[in-house]
Amino acid sequence: YQHTTLLLSISGKMQLSIAKSTTVHSGKRNVSSVAARPASAKPSAQHGAVCGCSACNLPVFSGSNRRVVKASAAADQAKLLTRRAMGSVTKGSPLEKYEYTVPAVPGAQEIDVRVTHNGLCHSDLHMAFDDWGISKFPFVPGHEVVGEVVAIGASVKNVKIGDIVGAGWIRDSCRRCLACLSGDENVCEAGYTGSIVLGNNGGFQDVMRFPADFLFKVPPTLKPEHAAPLLCAGVTVFAPLKRHVNRFGMKVAIMGVGGLGHLAIQFAHAMGCDVTAIDVFPDKEAEAKKLGANHFVTWESVTSGKTPAGDKLDLILNCASGKIDTGKLLSLLKPDGKLVQIGIPGGGAVMNVPLQDLVFGQKTTAGSIVGGRKDMMDMLEFAGLHGVKPMIETFPLSKVNEAVEKMKKGLIRYRVVLTEDFKDW
Repeated sequence: YQHTTLLLSISGKMQLSIAKSTTVHSGKRNVSSVAARPASAKPSAQHGAVCGCSACNLPVFSGSNRRVVKASAAADQAKLLTRRAMGSVTKGSPLEKYEYTVPAVPGAQEIDVRVTHNGLCHSDLHMAFDDWGISKFPFVPGHEVVGEVVAIGASVKNVKIGDIVGAGWIRDSCRRCLACLSGDENVCEAGYTGSIVLGNNGGFQDVMRFPADFLFKVPPTLKPEHAAPLLCAGVTVFAPLKRHVNRFGMKVAIMGVGGLGHLAIQFAHAMGCDVTAIDVFPDKEAEAKKLGANHFVTWESVTSGKTPAGDKLDLILNCASGKIDTGKLLSLLKPDGKLVQIGIPGGGAVMNVPLQDLVFGQKTTAGSIVGGRKDMMDMLEFAGLHGVKPMIETFPLSKVNEAVEKMKKGLIRYRVVLTEDFKDW
């Protein structure tokens, strides 16, 4: 919507402010509403300008039918809505039923999403136990979130009521640094805002409020239950493959056939790579090959000097969440090969790299953290086109603690998806 404000001053005493709201639809310019605004009214402190949203006390549009909604900013701010959730109330405690309130009307750039599906990620557990020192209790976990848009802020243009959208690990970024302007919000120079970091509330709730610019439409080629784990796990492995796979037939190894690795195998296979899966457990061989791996090698074989596929590798993605001898992985690389670290073990793990192999082999070690907005959109489209989907086990949200215990014991193959069951609470 475009809002134009005309301010007239007559004899320095009387002011008249006239606001005209217009919208462009199908190439035509149509006047949708005209409203007079009292001279005493001020621009929204949040927006710094008279933008026409409810906070600025002007008529705004709501929903896809573009009907006008007249709202009183003061009245709206006084109203609160209760959110029902499964929250992490104290460090290390089981998740429990938790309620909190939000203003009745979303902010200008916010969206309310009725949550239908959540992925359960190891990062949710790290946050619940404050393993990284960035948790603020209480908070609502969940950063692989899919649901239906049920309310939108006045300035939101990228989605409409009824759209199926998803949210991932990143909630916001500075939008101004070179990284953000390049589409790499995941390495924002000011530090991105995490979905569940420092008290922000994620998707383990009935309706989640989230910034519009970091919500993504789920393509119809993906089922919601399959899309949810892709919003963190999927983009986490897709982004480095997109960045480093630069020719057909590259020899790529995936270390760890788990929640991340089983998706990495599928993406690498779809990109035309010669894929080797490496894992501690030999019983994962058949499954890894079914997912698209051309070769399988046990970690025990690697430590004894066996080279996967009888040849050196161009690229290794270390998706293992446990501590791994990275020197052994580095030895599997060709000259100019790359080792990308994705898994983050707790306890301040350190990468030990033999410098002689690194230098004389001109090898590279790198890290990768989720992905920017462009990566997310590319990943969802790619997954839908190539049939990449997670292997999942589903639980109702109220049974999340059962899922957590099963995950901690390593009994999940390979991602947990939680379904909404608030009507039964």
